[in-house]
Amino acid sequence: MPLPQMVSIRHIQIESRRVRTFVLDMALPEAQPGQFVMLWLPGVDEKPISIAQPAPLTLTVARVGPFSTALHRIREGDRVGVRGPFGRGFHLHPDRPALLIGGGYGVAPLYFLACYAVREEIPTTVVVGARRANDLIYVDRFQALGVEVVVATDDGSAGLQGTAVAAAQGMVRRDPPPAVYACGPERMLVAVLQLCQEHYLPGQLSVERYMKCGFGICGQCALDGMLVCLDGPVFSVEQLAGLTEFGRFRRNPTGRRMPVR
Repeated sequence: MPLPQMVSIRHIQIESRRVRTFVLDMALPEAQPGQFVMLWLPGVDEKPISIAQPAPLTLTVARVGPFSTALHRIREGDRVGVRGPFGRGFHLHPDRPALLIGGGYGVAPLYFLACYAVREEIPTTVVVGARRANDLIYVDRFQALGVEVVVATDDGSAGLQGTAVAAAQGMVRRDPPPAVYACGPERMLVAVLQLCQEHYLPGQLSVERYMKCGFGICGQCALDGMLVCLDGPVFSVEQLAGLTEFGRFRRNPTGRRMPVR
C-alpha cells in the first residue's frame, strides 16, 4: 500500500458558500484528467478527491460531511497527506468537438480536461450548472481558457434557467456532433447517459463512489462487477448502459447497498 506524501497547503481559495479550492505544494505531472488522489487528514480520515490541476496539485472540495468540514477548517501552511494519482481518466476524441457538462463542484475536474482540449486545439464548449448563481464555480477559469462557456442555474438566477443537461440539448445537434464528457451528481449523469444514447454520441462520465484504498483492495467502490477506483472513475456510455446499479444504488462505509440520492 503506497504511503501518503505529506505536503503543505500553499493557498486556499473560497469558491462559494460551501466549496473551497486547495492548492498544494506539490505537482503530479503524470496525472491525467479525470484521475483522483487520496487525501489524508491525520486523525480524521482519507477520501478520494478529483484533480482540478496537476501542477501545482489543485483540489476543489465541497463541504458535505465530517471529512470535508474538517478540511475546510485547515489553514494555509498546514500539512495533508496525498497518495496517487489513481484511476482511469478521460480520453479526448481528437476528431470531434468536446462538450463538457459539469454540475456543482463536478466542474472542477473538467477544468483539467478543458486545459488538455485547448492544448490539443479541440473546439470546446463547457456547460457549467448549479442550483443558483452563488453556487457557480470555475466560470471565470473556463472563460480565461478561451472556450465557449454556457451557464445554467436551476432557479434562473444566472444564465439559462434549468439543468446543465437541458442547456446542453441544443449543442448536441451541432455539426460535427461532439463527444460528451461529464462530471456531477449521479442523477445528472443518468440524464447525460440518456442524452448520448438518444443522439448516438460517444460519452465519458466520471462516477463517484465511497472508497477506502483507492487501488482495488478494499472493494468498497464496487459498481456491479467493476471497481470505480480501477475501472473508473471515468466510464464510457457503453459501459454504464449495461450496469444495474448506476443511477440506482451506492454502497455506504459498511458495504450495504443504499439508494442513490
